[in-house]
Amino acid sequence: MPFYTVDLCAGIGGIRKGFEMTGFYKNIMASEVDKYACITYKHLYNEDPCHDLTTEEFKVLLDSTPYDILLAGFPCQTFSRAGLEKGFEDTTKGTIFYHIAEIIKRNRPRAVFLENVDNLVRHDQGNTFNIIIRTLEQALDYKVIGVTYDANGKPVYQGKSFIRNSKFFGVPQNRPRTYIMAFDRKRYGEVALNGIENYLPERNDLELYHDLNDLLEFGAEPRRYMAKGYLDTLIRHRAREHDKGNGFGYKVVNAPEVESPIANTIMATGGSGKERNLVLDPQDGIAGTLIPTKKTELNDMGIRVMTPREWGKLQGFINYAFVEDGVDTFSFPPEITDCQQYKQFGNSVTIPVIQTMAEYMTNCFRMLGDLPNA
Repeated sequence: MPFYTVDLCAGIGGIRKGFEMTGFYKNIMASEVDKYACITYKHLYNEDPCHDLTTEEFKVLLDSTPYDILLAGFPCQTFSRAGLEKGFEDTTKGTIFYHIAEIIKRNRPRAVFLENVDNLVRHDQGNTFNIIIRTLEQALDYKVIGVTYDANGKPVYQGKSFIRNSKFFGVPQNRPRTYIMAFDRKRYGEVALNGIENYLPERNDLELYHDLNDLLEFGAEPRRYMAKGYLDTLIRHRAREHDKGNGFGYKVVNAPEVESPIANTIMATGGSGKERNLVLDPQDGIAGTLIPTKKTELNDMGIRVMTPREWGKLQGFINYAFVEDGVDTFSFPPEITDCQQYKQFGNSVTIPVIQTMAEYMTNCFRMLGDLPNA
């Protein structure tokens, strides 16, 4: 104790934090190439994650770093359609997953935990996910939770078995994501691995907020409110799309008619991540105000974008994961702009989901004999 983890494609460390919150895991190495995410990561954990996992230099460093679990929130990339007959290296060459698979092959950690967008299971008509599963199961000989085999020795799984939604893990955000957990078959053996539950948890008992209104911090700064001209443009655009039979458009997620409101998925790009998560926060002195950064006066409907703090609460960074002795210690470094804060939260994971997955992994280790029974 503890199990040592490495945090690849680390972002601002949400996966690492969720694992460490269980008390059974300690991170000892990280890899991230985004300059600003690295600044925040170092600020939060006092560790420099600025390593490129695709380089031989970093792989050699990992080769000499004993660890137990590989964590990675890797990007979704299209793979070759050449098929597996030439091996996963030919099929996945050039993708981040190829480099992660190479690291797994070289180091053989006890377990692997990967996170990605929910579309991963459908990406490229399912070809991408099929290659990932077959690479882990057959090329690397890891037992993937959620996979069985048919009579012909072919992997059998359902894509939905790998998708879990943040709204069932204590936060009011509709955020489906793909989670992959796998254990080293060479280490544990088929018999032992058949004894662990073959299904990832679908929810937890946490309720950080009753609904979105319980999370929102009303009375926001004027600069968070939509300019009237921009909001009018969004209203006209939604009306045009509606006339075409399309559902696209902005959304006020806590409108009075919405019972138990939750946020739509927040996105790293802002864009629809903001426009699909507008909130009603009327207060005196806002309507008609002129803000230097906006082309028209502020709207008179009390509609604003969510703040970075509210996005941080939706992901469990703020008001949860960094609370120590009743004090929330989360902060960004001063050089991280609002734009980067939105991007970093949108790119990250929902920490309560990760914590639940880490607790499940811990129970698996107990069943495999790596930990005494609780």
